[in-house]
Amino acid sequence: MAENRLDVIIFGATGFTGNYTVKEAARLSKAKPFSWGIAGRNKERLDGVLKKFAPEEENISVIIADVKDEESLKKMAEKCKVVVNCCGPYRFYGEPVIKACIAAGTHHVDVSGEPQFMEKMQVEHSKAAQEAGVYIISACGFDSIPCDLGIIFVQQKFGGEVNSVETYLDMKVDGNFKGASLHYGTWESAVYGLAHADELRELRSKLYPNKLPSFEPKLRPRGIVHSSEISQGWSLPFPGSDRSVAYRSQRYLYEKNKIRPAQVQTYMILSSIWAVISVACIGAVFSLMTKCKCGRSLLLKYPKFFSGGLASHEGPSPEAMEKTYFSITLKANGWKDKLAEPTDKHTEPPNKEVIAKVSGTNPGYGATCTMLMISALTVLREADKLPDNGGVLPPGAAFANTSMIEQLNNNRVKFEIIKPE
Repeated sequence: MAENRLDVIIFGATGFTGNYTVKEAARLSKAKPFSWGIAGRNKERLDGVLKKFAPEEENISVIIADVKDEESLKKMAEKCKVVVNCCGPYRFYGEPVIKACIAAGTHHVDVSGEPQFMEKMQVEHSKAAQEAGVYIISACGFDSIPCDLGIIFVQQKFGGEVNSVETYLDMKVDGNFKGASLHYGTWESAVYGLAHADELRELRSKLYPNKLPSFEPKLRPRGIVHSSEISQGWSLPFPGSDRSVAYRSQRYLYEKNKIRPAQVQTYMILSSIWAVISVACIGAVFSLMTKCKCGRSLLLKYPKFFSGGLASHEGPSPEAMEKTYFSITLKANGWKDKLAEPTDKHTEPPNKEVIAKVSGTNPGYGATCTMLMISALTVLREADKLPDNGGVLPPGAAFANTSMIEQLNNNRVKFEIIKPE
């Protein structure tokens, strides 16, 4: 890789997530300098982003690149060591950037929470990426680093052998703020993701033609609505990509490192039965409407109405984002002793429990941008600790042996063991 390349280019810098990623790049570069630039279609708008979100920065390169122009993408990728891709929905705009990165020998990270996109890229491009010595790592934001690396964290701290992990996501807003908490781009990705969920079965049969061995005891899903001893309120299955991303990491670590894969179930916490009913109604309408073109058009045209006010074209205000807090509590069960082989069977029921937590502020566009930039910088600075000399990987598999958890702890995303204290 040419030494005169920039360390990082943020592609899609004029988008909502891109704006705050630029802000985070400016912050992080003050602590430990690195060279970076921004890219997109419109120079005037790109200049405006730098003026607003990185006003103290000087000599930041501005690159013109369009996702519909393959040559411009390749030229952009040739100018840096890592592309930070903020241009979604990735199912429409992600693959050309990944192809350009592989052709240019450039690493790529993004914040996709779209299982179909991520798994398709692994099926179709992992071999080429590995041959090129390039890392393609998706899900490097709130989807799904707190869950995926949280599971890696609890496995590393367990002191035995983990059988299963249940995760509980809790979101809280400080004060009486009311308004959108999601930007339209996130809503759009969710609409198309659910609309094409039936693609996953065929993709997974290609990705994993051989089934995992059976691991006992099985972690059964809890009821659709349940209360948990480690959380307050009521819990529902979490509909995001966390579980699918964690599965890919666990499967990778089993196949490559012979680590017993943790069985995973993911849930989200709601404060009241009324909240459960509201979310269930919105979810049912959303799911039904994604099944047809007309329904999808309405969802995309009126995001605020169909999301119950949670999503809008404007997105959340800076004040609202800083008043939003998240935590993911992870309950791990397993054994005090680790057997020689991951497929060896324990003769007794699980006899150890560890509870961990990952928490932070502004999950969608603050913590996410922190995680995204630290992902890029970890690839840049610790490539020797990443596995396989390249490939399309989920973050848990990619970053398990790096200092990324430590770096996040130093940057407002806290990983901690709650039990035992």
